[in-house]
This record gives sequence, structure tokens and C-alpha cells, in this order.
Amino acid sequence: MPTVKVLPATINRLTAMPIDSQQKRRVAAYARVSSDREEQLTSYAAQVDYYTRYINGREDWEFAGMYSDEGITGTNTKNREGFKNMVEDAMAGKIDLIITKSVSRFARNTVDSLTTIRALKAHNVECYFEKENIWTFDGKGELLLTIMSSIAQEESRSISENCTWGQRKRLADGKVSLAYKNFLGYDKGPGGKLVINEKEAEVVRRIYAMFLSGLTPGAISRKLMEECVLSPTRNKTWHYTTVKRILTNEKYKGDALLQKEFTVDFLTKKRKKNEGEVPQYYVENDHEPIVSREVFDAVQREFERRRNLDNRYSGVNILSSKIVCGECGSFYGSKVWHSTDKYRKVVFRCNKKYSEKGKHCDTPTVTEAEVKELFVKAVNILLVSTNEIAEQLEKLIPIIRDTDKLEKERDENFRTMERLVQVMNDAIDENAHVPENQAEYQKLYNSLEKQYNEAKTAYEKALTELGNRQARAQSLEDFLTDLRGQNVPLDKFDERLWASLLDKIVAYSRDRIAFWFKDGSKIMVGM
Repeated sequence: MPTVKVLPATINRLTAMPIDSQQKRRVAAYARVSSDREEQLTSYAAQVDYYTRYINGREDWEFAGMYSDEGITGTNTKNREGFKNMVEDAMAGKIDLIITKSVSRFARNTVDSLTTIRALKAHNVECYFEKENIWTFDGKGELLLTIMSSIAQEESRSISENCTWGQRKRLADGKVSLAYKNFLGYDKGPGGKLVINEKEAEVVRRIYAMFLSGLTPGAISRKLMEECVLSPTRNKTWHYTTVKRILTNEKYKGDALLQKEFTVDFLTKKRKKNEGEVPQYYVENDHEPIVSREVFDAVQREFERRRNLDNRYSGVNILSSKIVCGECGSFYGSKVWHSTDKYRKVVFRCNKKYSEKGKHCDTPTVTEAEVKELFVKAVNILLVSTNEIAEQLEKLIPIIRDTDKLEKERDENFRTMERLVQVMNDAIDENAHVPENQAEYQKLYNSLEKQYNEAKTAYEKALTELGNRQARAQSLEDFLTDLRGQNVPLDKFDERLWASLLDKIVAYSRDRIAFWFKDGSKIMVGM
């Protein structure tokens, strides 16, 4: 009969050390709070104090450090520097055991939690979760950890959904909030209302004025940097997109569009632009405006005008994209003559003057001073006809503003779209529950889809035409206001009138330069 001898274990399976070893386990603790509110930071300080004393109070343990993150979410480990440093030290052999309060403090993401635990286990590093009494080297440890991590993840989902509901309820109630720290022109006032910061507001008004004078967002950003004006993030660097956001943000006219973005995934906190996936809320007259509605709307119309130009728009200075060649229709652009000597001079000429070999436009080269002088002359000629122009515009503007027919067409098409969507949904639902001839079903669906697309096209056409007519009427009203306001002859160039009155300049020759104004008037002048 065989004899069985027991060979006792010599290595502790929990510590990977010899059983009779007197070496202490190197123990670290991890603490995290998920917000930076005062009560949470008190909890964080208590965790740090508790684990420091707890580890130092054990004779078989050696304190290996306290790792922590304040005001950081537990849904992923991406931005948790304390957590990442702890894992790196553990992988490098500096830690044998990690203690933390609970699974939810470690991670609310099941995948992150299990991946990290398995990586630590492969390096003989154990984790202990005090609240759940889970030791990861225990045979049941990973099963319990999976269950508890999943519960923590669902808890995080529930918290996220509750927060989202609360935020959307505030939005639906029209309660406006923004990142004041990076928002130029407003401070947070009593009750969370937006209050104008006059010093910053002047920068905002300058940006709007410069854009309406002809400059592009890029040219404006360069000008602001040259003048060392601080950006919304309080540094001297301005970007094209920063200026464009200021020019298109409705908050500067006193309104607020809420929920422009939304959170796609509560784990990654990824956000995306709201393109109709969730409701938006528009609050009119929410706070004091920095620029008037008329100025704001004029800027939006100017953006649209520049997008629709046949030629590429340039806004290096106020003459850019204003002068058109009378022969080929191209814009004039600036050119430098004698760039390296004392006769240096900036002139404007047709951009395609010498684009084709052997052919060139005979239209004149002009300087900025000459164009400004001609503008003054043209405006003074226009002022002679102020009464006649005003009489014509007072008849024309009401006609343009009469949009009842267009509004009726828009609303009818919108109702048709709503009805067709309901019919299509009913057809899809019935096809999913009742056996049908699929060829007949597809024929019906295609017909409904075609009707919907036709209604949508008509709706969008009416919407565009409404916008165009409103913009045209407002432009003519602004033109008329500024024309009447200039009740004496112009004696010098006025940049404001240049922006509000002038549509374009067409150059034929030095004696024939046409100034087209926004009411359709054409004044021919010469040098």
C-alpha cells in the first residue's frame, strides 16, 4: 500500500512570500471623493487620516503611501492621476497590498475595475475593499468584485440620469448658467443672473463693429493680439474660432439657447453637439444685452452674405471683398509696391489682372485713400436724394415684411410632415406585428417617404425665404435710419456708414467707379 507524505507549503499564497518570513507587507491606501464641495473634502480628509493610522497601527504592515484624487469622477480612470500613480508604483514592485473604502471608491466602471485588479494580481499585488470585505486573492474575490462593480456602475448610471433630469428641468424652466470663467463680457450676479462686465463688454462690442466694417474673424483675432487684448481664457492668444463663437452667441443679444450639447455616455462623459437628439430651450430677454438685436442680426446676415459670395471673401481690411472688377467680376485685392524701399505703397487691383498669359484686365489700380475719398463723394450725392429714397423704402419695406402667405405655407408643410411621420410610424409598427405583403408594404413606405421629402423641401424653402425677407427688410431699415441720421454733408470717411450703407463698388476705369448702396441706388463717380 503506497505511503502518502504531506509536504507543507513554504510560500504564502496570499503574500507570495515564505511562510516563515518576517518581512512586512507594504500597504498603500487609496481615497477618492467625486466632487469638490466642502462636505466631500471633509470626507476625503477623514479617509486619509483613517487609513494612515490604520496601516501604521499594524505590526505586520509597512506604510507604503497614501494615494488620492479629489473632485474626480469614478466612472473611468482616465483623469485620476493619484489612481494611475498608485497602479504604476504597484506594478514596479513598491506595493504588496492596496486598501480602499469600497468598490465604488475604486471604480464605478466594471471593465476598468476588473482590468486593473487582474493586472495587479499578475504582479502579486492584492486589493482589499473594506466595506464589502473583499480580498482579491481570495477564490471568491473576483466573483464578488464583478457583482459589486456592476452594482456600483448601475448606481453611477442612476446618479447620472438623476443629475441629467435635474439639469433638463432647470433648462425647461429657463434657468441659464454658463462657464463665467471663460465667458467674455459677463459676470455671475445675484441669483445666478448674468451681469455685464463693462470692461470686457467693450471688447465684445469692438469685435462686432470690426466684423461689420468688413474684417473676418481671423483678421479680428490678429488685431486683438497685436493690441495685447486678453481673450476669454485671460491670455493674449486669440483664435479664429473664439471670435466666431462670440459673433454667433445669442447670449450677447440678451437671449439664451439652452442644451446646445449633451452627454452621450455617462461612463466616458463624452459630449456632442445637440443636432436634435434632445430638446433645446430658447429663452428670450433673459438678461441685459451687450449688443443690440439689430447689430447681432446684422452680423448673422453678413455671415450669410459672405458664404453666398461667388468669389472667396477676404477681410484683411475694410476694402477687402468690397471692390469688384468691372471686366471679369473678380474681387480686388491688396498688393504691395516697392516693398523694400522708401517708396513702399499698398494698392488694390483686380486679383485676376495677370492670371492669364497675354491677357489682363484694364480696370484701374486704386489706393485705400482714393476709395475712401470717392465714398465720401458718392454718399454726399446719395444724400441729395434722401427724401425720395426714404419715400420709396417706406413703401417697399412693408411689402417685404408682409410674409403671411409664406408663414402659412411653412406651417402647412410642417403639419404635413408631422402627419406623414405618424402614418409612417404606424405602418412600421403594423408591419412588425401583422404579416403583410412586403412588396406592398415597401411600395406604401416609399410613397410616404417621397411625400415627406417633398413637404420637407417646401418647408425649408419657405423657411429660407422668410429669413431672407426678414434680413432684407432689416437691412433696408438700418440703411434708412443711417441715411436720415446723416443730415449734413459728409466731410470725412465714416467707417460706420461704410458698413451700413455700402453694398459693393464696381471699378471700370478711373473715371467710372460705381458705388452700389444697399437700397439698390447706384452712384457713378470718378477720380
